[in-house]
Amino acid sequence: MILFALGMIATYVGVALDSFHKTVAALAGAVVLVPLALILGVLPNYDATYEILSHDLNIFGVIIGTGILVDVTGRSGLFHFFSILMVKATGGRASALYFAICTLTFLFVAVLTIVPAMLILSSLVLVICRKLDYPPKPFLLSVAICANSGAVVTFASGLPNIMIGTQAGIPYVHFLMVSAPYALISFLIALALLRFAFRRSLPWNQSVSEQADLKVRIEQFDAWALVEDRRVLIRSAIILLITVVGFALAQQLGVGMDFIAIAGGTAALLFAGKSIEDSIAKVNWTIILFFLGLFLIIGCVKATGALSWLAEQVVDLSNGSTGLLVALLTIFSAVASAIVDNIPVAATLIPVVDQIGDGGVAVEPLWWGTILGCNLGGNGTPIGSISCVIALYTLKKEAHETVSWGEFIRLGGTIMVIQIAGAIAYLLTLNSMGWIPPLPR
Repeated sequence: MILFALGMIATYVGVALDSFHKTVAALAGAVVLVPLALILGVLPNYDATYEILSHDLNIFGVIIGTGILVDVTGRSGLFHFFSILMVKATGGRASALYFAICTLTFLFVAVLTIVPAMLILSSLVLVICRKLDYPPKPFLLSVAICANSGAVVTFASGLPNIMIGTQAGIPYVHFLMVSAPYALISFLIALALLRFAFRRSLPWNQSVSEQADLKVRIEQFDAWALVEDRRVLIRSAIILLITVVGFALAQQLGVGMDFIAIAGGTAALLFAGKSIEDSIAKVNWTIILFFLGLFLIIGCVKATGALSWLAEQVVDLSNGSTGLLVALLTIFSAVASAIVDNIPVAATLIPVVDQIGDGGVAVEPLWWGTILGCNLGGNGTPIGSISCVIALYTLKKEAHETVSWGEFIRLGGTIMVIQIAGAIAYLLTLNSMGWIPPLPR
């Protein structure tokens, strides 16, 4: 147990280091631990590795299907079209535009997942800021932090949601009932604190002449600039909408989320895809390989009994109190996600929470605490979530501005602490009122 736990921790250190690619770290950890597990008899035979991975194939299906769908939809110009309409609707005024971009981030991430949404929004923010002479730093940092609230909204909004939702069997509709309301609350918390933090960074109160100048500049924006074929745009929008509805109805239809995602991606390639090879290549194969290594590591560690032991210690520490368990898991998942990355944290905690649930403790609030902690914990540090990494990389590469760890932690860390405290209070309130729906058995 100790040997394999140390191997897992060493892998996580590699994931957290900037100088070491996290996918290489995960694959290297798997290459070391799997043979060790076979030699020491932790795994009965090599076929046991296929059994480990078989539980997670649906996660790969969701990532592949949504990746193709988002790429095809993005190529149609749909997201750029709606973004430019938003700029025109706000008149380019800093105050209105800021709130509109943050709101658009929340909605985009909820629908598109965090990686494609951040790539689209980062590029959009840079274009807008250059054309309107606004500093990009307040916008990009706000987009990064608001994205982590958007990632809590639905089953498919964030990778921790897909992982936990799949393993726990949480229906899509339950996300809309439990996590989506707090996603909105956490978004409003972030928005209020960000607005205060950047109160001197943007021209919030613009004169009439400045607004007139903005109006002239915005008239040059063309919403149709990236739309090559309006029929493709309409088809992409319809397919995206049907796929989102399909996610909500998957359980009633008797199929998995992976089937809906693959069906949506296939429909996009069939009816709206022009560069099919490119769209398939745009799937995040790096994260799939990362998951492959990570799941093998977790499976080997789980086979030693280490995660079961950890679950027993957590229950003993809380004396079986659901309230204390919710607080412990939410805080731990948030802090660990800020330090390492929310994906390995979610992968590690899934079997732990599952084991705790087998002991007779109400497991539903624990799953939700883990989901909220893993997503919102990403606000704590510059490497806590992929949204922060993308935003800071874009800011450095395109605007030649850097944000120190201290500066980011003062902003994002403060927001994370308030959001996590609110999440614990929210879940305990729902649980005491009996408003957390039970999972289907």
